[in-house]
Amino acid sequence: MKKIPIFFGLHAKPGLKFSVFLALVPFIILIVVYLISSDYRHRQNPNDKLLPTIAKMYDAMKSAAFVKHKRTGRYRLWSDTGSSLRRIGIGLGAAAMCGMLLGLNLGLMPGFRALGLPFLTFVSIIPPLSILPILFITFGVDELAKVVLIFIGTFPFITRDIYLEVKKIPKEQIIKSLTLGASQFAVAYRVIVPQIIPKLIDTIRLNMGPAWLFLIASEAIAATSGLGYRIFLVRRYLAMDTIIPYVLWIVLIGFTVDWLLRKTIHWKYSWYLESGG
Repeated sequence: MKKIPIFFGLHAKPGLKFSVFLALVPFIILIVVYLISSDYRHRQNPNDKLLPTIAKMYDAMKSAAFVKHKRTGRYRLWSDTGSSLRRIGIGLGAAAMCGMLLGLNLGLMPGFRALGLPFLTFVSIIPPLSILPILFITFGVDELAKVVLIFIGTFPFITRDIYLEVKKIPKEQIIKSLTLGASQFAVAYRVIVPQIIPKLIDTIRLNMGPAWLFLIASEAIAATSGLGYRIFLVRRYLAMDTIIPYVLWIVLIGFTVDWLLRKTIHWKYSWYLESGG
């Protein structure tokens, strides 16, 4: 009898424990390689800044999180985190709301689709970072320009995903709803919207990465607080003991938000997963 492979092959079936082990292997290798490289460089040069030791990164983050800044009187890590989360929350939240409304109308109304879809395609092709100077000139270097950049960078793609999801809804549902006396408004917001909410959450997840990219870019150019601002501020001092933990902190925040959104879909919209969402 032919043995079923547990790792290699198209029909491999790794068990739960082995799957967890496989998931941890790349992280373990990365950590071990870093520790060995850091130790080697510090043996050659105790003042090396390129690969700081774990102890130095711990001290840097401890200072950022629990020691007040002398000039501002704030805890830098929490102040920067709050500023960045506020910007990305407003920008991505506004893009999600507007994207849902526009995508819904594009998917339901042929006339609206003919009016807005070509322009949406045009806007989605524009590289958001290329218009960053225009945004700073138009909206100034304060919060608004950063929020608008995140909005412009994510809104077209959220709208497109919602539009495609609405197009997939069987026309029979709409016809039956209208036959039973529902108005067009009721069809759109009481029949269609509940079905696209999980897709909206899913597309927000997928746009978290680009949103962070636009946020970091805008904070690096013009900001006085924020995770991106801090990373680009300390780079001039080659402060890798601060840069690396800040990057890992951003990854942790992104992973946590992604996990919460996935669990929300799993808990409240299990039918979406069962239908192939």
